Amino acid sequence: MRFGGLTAVSGFSLALSCGELVGLIGPNGAGKTTVFNAITGVHSLTEGSVRFDGRVISGLPAHRIAKLGIGRTFQNIRLFRGLSVLDNLRTAMHQDSDYGMLRAALRSRRWAATEARITEASLKLLGMFGLQDRAAELAGSLPYGDQRRLEIVRALATNPRLLLLDEPAAGMNPSETTHLMGLIRSLIEKLPLTILLIEHDMRLVMGISHRVVVLNDGREIAAGSPQEIAHDPAVVEAYLGEPGH
Repeated sequence: MRFGGLTAVSGFSLALSCGELVGLIGPNGAGKTTVFNAITGVHSLTEGSVRFDGRVISGLPAHRIAKLGIGRTFQNIRLFRGLSVLDNLRTAMHQDSDYGMLRAALRSRRWAATEARITEASLKLLGMFGLQDRAAELAGSLPYGDQRRLEIVRALATNPRLLLLDEPAAGMNPSETTHLMGLIRSLIEKLPLTILLIEHDMRLVMGISHRVVVLNDGREIAAGSPQEIAHDPAVVEAYLGEPGH
């Protein structure tokens, strides 16, 4: 992925297995979010391809990629702050609606049944994250940690098979991060879901990842189990400078 004369990601290759939780780490500017943007259609690749279930999806618009089963969150919270917590989820489930504009305007039986189903599914998701009691509150009024969790729930509302989490613990205190670790771990255990996680909190990454991939200057410099990555000299150098210093 190049931006003018800047190569943001180069020679990067990553295969994910169903049910796997992979951490993607690296210093600031390493190219991690660019990888997410390439996967989800925010950026068009300069070279190479992205495949999902054997199908080339690079070049497809972002909404088509989302409908195929790839959901994501962002570094900066992007909730509809003026909508309720419940309506933030309901908007994410629009692709499950089976009525047109006319039925919506007339509030037909199909419209009513579909809206009831979407509301029920939204409340169930909120319950998984302990947010059901806040369903009627404005998303922008939630505490920061709850807004972060709501972003993850909204991504799940698109019914993804692959979930990309971009720094979900950013700005959280240690207690909130510990709670988030348990929630993400439970998603892998309870849902048919694969997760690719970008995170700077090494306690979180090393505590829940099955495998960790390290980027530096747009290139992979290491990959392996959390234990292997924690003691890899190239990783230590990328984060701290020369080994031993």
